[in-house]
Amino acid sequence: MASKIKPQPGIMDIALYVSGESTLAGRKDVLKLSSNENPYGPSDKARAAFARTAQQLHRYPSTDHAALRAAIAEVRGLDADRIICGVGSDEVLQFIAQAYAGKGDEVIYTEHGFSMYPILAKAVGAKPVEVAETDRVVDVDKILAACGPKTRIVFIANPANPTGTMIPEKEIRRLADGLPVQAILVLDGAYAEFVDGYDGGASLVDHSDNIVMTRTFSKIYGLGGLRIGWGYGPNEIIDVLNRVRQPFNLSETQLATAEAAIRDEEFTEKCRTENARWREWLVKQLRELGLEADLSSANFVLARFASPEEAEACDAHLKSEGIIVRRVAGYKLPNCLRITVGDESACRRVIHAIGQFKGVR
Repeated sequence: MASKIKPQPGIMDIALYVSGESTLAGRKDVLKLSSNENPYGPSDKARAAFARTAQQLHRYPSTDHAALRAAIAEVRGLDADRIICGVGSDEVLQFIAQAYAGKGDEVIYTEHGFSMYPILAKAVGAKPVEVAETDRVVDVDKILAACGPKTRIVFIANPANPTGTMIPEKEIRRLADGLPVQAILVLDGAYAEFVDGYDGGASLVDHSDNIVMTRTFSKIYGLGGLRIGWGYGPNEIIDVLNRVRQPFNLSETQLATAEAAIRDEEFTEKCRTENARWREWLVKQLRELGLEADLSSANFVLARFASPEEAEACDAHLKSEGIIVRRVAGYKLPNCLRITVGDESACRRVIHAIGQFKGVR
């Protein structure tokens, strides 16, 4: 007898998320370049803060995240009252979908956009609307053409994942200005810290009532294992999001470690500088091997092969050499491999292996 207990419409349309691989059978020297992790890990100050919280594990954390919000505001020059913290930036994105979209509404994302965007739409019963990109870059005109009276949220990542491409601030402003009055533009800035001088859209948020910016501690801060993120937006929207946020969604360990991480600006700058150095080197080497690669603004490079078959074969060769990168066929890029920018030894190792595959090393 079939059960009469049914989930909400849209939920069973969600395919389970598949993360980047981390192990290879029979290999102990695995080089993981599939999840865009910081090869240098968290800063020493963040590690120390993490250790100190072990003495307080029996205590409930603060519910207002005041200390972390104050640290973010101080370092980034923002208004602490307009900051919300979550279990990774994914949770903040979930708050937005939960609070502002539902049955009969439409949520826009782009064809190579982060796979969580359509998942979030389906989870609240809204219709995900995919918009084409132009040469792997978000196209503002195409997004605006897709907007209508049912549009409630537009998700874009800048820099984008998995392409690494960006659009300039003037294009973001043009997009925000052109949205229907009932729609919110969400700027996912998971990789914003890797762009020198880029504020992730914070200045646009300060002068707009329809933009929310999200950020994460998982990438440049090396805290992917702790799951900490934050968002910044208009007072009215942040007030709404806090009403659906669980009061104890972040532990004291998460809060204290993240605060130490964002205050260690010297370490962050070191990570940004090293990433830029080896990212440029990776692109140059890939092109010399006859592959195509856009200039990336994130901590990964998207290598484009002549065909899906060649990309699959190269991926298999890399695994045979103990190297894991990310296949991105699920992002409609079947002829591509996304390669995390590692440290010097990691970058040289992956290029050597690709060179072997191409028969030139």
